[in-house]
Amino acid sequence: MGSDFKQVDIVEILKLLPHRYPFVLVDRVLEFEPGERIVCLKNVTINENFFQGHFPTEPVMPGVLIMEGLAQAGALLAYLTGGETVEGKLVYFAGMDGVRFRRKVTPGDQLHFVLTMIKRKGRIWKLDGKAYVGEELAAEGELMATFA
Repeated sequence: MGSDFKQVDIVEILKLLPHRYPFVLVDRVLEFEPGERIVCLKNVTINENFFQGHFPTEPVMPGVLIMEGLAQAGALLAYLTGGETVEGKLVYFAGMDGVRFRRKVTPGDQLHFVLTMIKRKGRIWKLDGKAYVGEELAAEGELMATFA
């Protein structure tokens, strides 16, 4: 990571991602290495709309939303990296393999989404994604994205 990297806040994230509330699942970009790696933050609060129904007596963040957060972090890696592959295009979640959920994510947790490039071929990117709460792995999987 270059020493000139400045964290990207929610205002800049909203300029990059097409998602809007309540579906923006990344609050800040903490680390970024162009085309290689990104680390993003998601503050999980009781105010999240999904906690009303998942589950009211024991709020747990749905695993599919953790994976969506990882996908959004991967899209930010692509947009911040830039280049003709992504310029002016939408990033679409194309698939995921080997997904595993390792721990519950609950209100008050901070998720760190860590995405590392596995390979890039044309418009297809394959990324290793891991979601952590502190040092503890909460979820992981390989994600694929395409651009259109």
